[in-house]
Amino acid sequence: MRLAAVVIGFLAAFGMARAGLAQEQAWLQIEAQPSLAGAEERARAYAALFPDTAGFKLTSGWYAVALGPYSPAAAAGQLVALKRENLIPADSFISDGSAHLQQYWPIGAPEPAAAVEDPALAAVEPEPEPAPAPEPAPEPEPVAEPEETSAEARRAEAALGLDERQALQQALRWYGFYTAAIDGAFGPGTRNSMAAWQEAGGFDATGVLTSRQRATLIANYAADQAEFGFETITEAESGIEITLPMALVEFDHYEPPFVHFKAKGGSGLRVILISQPGDSATLAGLYDVLQTLEVVPQAGERQLDAQAFTINGIGDKVQSYAYAAASAGQVKGYMAIWDPADAGRMARILPVLQATFRPAGDKSLDPGLVALDAGTRTGLLAGLEVRRPVGSASGFFIDATGLVLTSAAAVAGCGEITIEGSTPATLRFADAQSGLAVLTPQTQLAPRAVAEFQLAPARIGAEIMIAGYSYGEKLPAPVLTFGTFEEGTGLAGEAGIGRLAAPTLPGDAGGPVVDQSGAVLGMLLPNVTDAARSLPEGVVFAVSGAAILARLAQEGIVPASSARRETATPDTLNANALGMTVLVSCWE
Repeated sequence: MRLAAVVIGFLAAFGMARAGLAQEQAWLQIEAQPSLAGAEERARAYAALFPDTAGFKLTSGWYAVALGPYSPAAAAGQLVALKRENLIPADSFISDGSAHLQQYWPIGAPEPAAAVEDPALAAVEPEPEPAPAPEPAPEPEPVAEPEETSAEARRAEAALGLDERQALQQALRWYGFYTAAIDGAFGPGTRNSMAAWQEAGGFDATGVLTSRQRATLIANYAADQAEFGFETITEAESGIEITLPMALVEFDHYEPPFVHFKAKGGSGLRVILISQPGDSATLAGLYDVLQTLEVVPQAGERQLDAQAFTINGIGDKVQSYAYAAASAGQVKGYMAIWDPADAGRMARILPVLQATFRPAGDKSLDPGLVALDAGTRTGLLAGLEVRRPVGSASGFFIDATGLVLTSAAAVAGCGEITIEGSTPATLRFADAQSGLAVLTPQTQLAPRAVAEFQLAPARIGAEIMIAGYSYGEKLPAPVLTFGTFEEGTGLAGEAGIGRLAAPTLPGDAGGPVVDQSGAVLGMLLPNVTDAARSLPEGVVFAVSGAAILARLAQEGIVPASSARRETATPDTLNANALGMTVLVSCWE
């Protein structure tokens, strides 16, 4: 592994030795408490598990609970092992002890207390003397001697090799302090990141790391690398090279154009490599398709241009990040999927994926896969759950800006509403009494046709046509259903409702009812559901055009109207009905 080689070389160059000593002692700092009493209580609890528990007052005034001392190499190994077993907090780190002042634990002894058979006995403290002598005046606390002067630190830094300087930048990037290139040049950006790391660790923010600080930073970074098991993978079949956390994921299977790495050991992390022939059009198709997956939440920043895209999906149950780029006739990328509860861990893992991903060679996963046609789409989504709406209905454009009229029942309780599957829409109003709702698209649309409402009364027995997405999102276009206009009122004489005879399906609700001139007679209502009675098959109802116009006027919406009676040509009639009708989808 490239990163591991740099880290090992850096540790070998620096060691963790104090001036005048052959080898540095290292500690695992596992907690820090603001009070001595609280620190003693926590140290006593840890001592029941770890005989080498020690406690020190820190230069910051807090009280550290630590394990050790160890050699630096042993400390790194212990940190990884104990974190993996969840025996110590996840934010535990390696300390060189330079901030340690008085030792408060074990109580009354410089060395760890002898183990006792019954851990409860370790909590028994000696009874106080009945007549304690007056306490002497407190002695001033010792001040830790500086390990290096600023000039000494600069001289030691000047002796670093390029790999060692790059390793420092990589470690600073890993902990979120550095965002620029890993070039080994210590310019203002690197200096500022060093100062930020020093300040976060309670050191003087000089912007120049001392030898001890550099060794501590690299040792903790090396421990993190070991914890995640980063390994540079050259995936020959897909022509991709990337560094993956192999302690958390493992290869699962090929599914062109995907290479699946599943979660390992219950980590909850999945990584998918993407590799296929294609150009910018293929890239754009992939961008659209990925956003139909359940693992790609709709919230989060997106960016697409001719060369590359990124998708940052943010949800309550799942988060994901996808990247792909088109170059030299190939589209290659990757996607990471994780639990939002692991955001802290992913903040350290995701930058590694982003920094190390690169195409390797001119091979794609499936040489026969060229475009994202219907067959390709099916193969692409195999093994991944497609994000589907909880309900689908029909609607139609009522003005040139893209306002859509639909059924109020179709959009009741929706967390999100889309038009035509991909255009988000907001609910302008919904009226359960009339059964009407109006949607406003969040991006401007250009309707191919707009409804004109019929002002002349409908003729009983006249042929009508209903346009709607009878089968929801399964078909890419509306279906035309033919029937007759039966009556201008409801079964109980209700005004504003027309009765129709037509073999509609639930997905047609909200669609326009069109007469032979192409004008809109009304909007189809959802089928009546009544447990006490069942209507004959084909009996459906629609809100009349007059009732629609009156309700829309209350909202300040004035659609176009028509009084024409002449019959339109079949081509004109079909184009008008299909052009105004849209799919309305309800999402959680």
